[in-house]
Amino acid sequence: MFELKTLSREAIPRSLAKAEHYRLLNEPTEAESICLDILQIDPDDQRALITLLLSLTDQFSSECGLFLGRIQELLPRIRGEYESAYYAGLVCERRAKARLHQGGPGARSGAYQYFYEAMILYEKAEALSPPDNDDATLRWNTCARIMMRNHLQAEPEERIELPLE
Repeated sequence: MFELKTLSREAIPRSLAKAEHYRLLNEPTEAESICLDILQIDPDDQRALITLLLSLTDQFSSECGLFLGRIQELLPRIRGEYESAYYAGLVCERRAKARLHQGGPGARSGAYQYFYEAMILYEKAEALSPPDNDDATLRWNTCARIMMRNHLQAEPEERIELPLE
């Protein structure tokens, strides 16, 4: 129908800044589009991959299922063990929040499972993080607080104890 125009390689840094700005303005589809343009030029650009991943998860409140396949394709492209675990945790956390927000049958137990999975991934990231980076710890604590505030817990038959360390 339309032939998309190609971004110039020199415009990538400015375009990345725009994509991040659009995310902050709560315009994730605009950020997504810019990241796709950047990745057409540089398929391994880590900032564009991460911004794209985040812009897709920003859209979870509308329809989580539409984005999961694309997210599953993006996650293995993120380099670094810490970054892989951290962003996989973030995807799970955002799925949990979307599930909790959507409500309905099984929402609470589904949210619990996603939060629990996120916390495991954050613990993995925490073990790999440099001494000056506590981002994974901050996210783990956020998950724990949301779970406690909402009294989320596993169903008795699926109850799993969180590791203490």
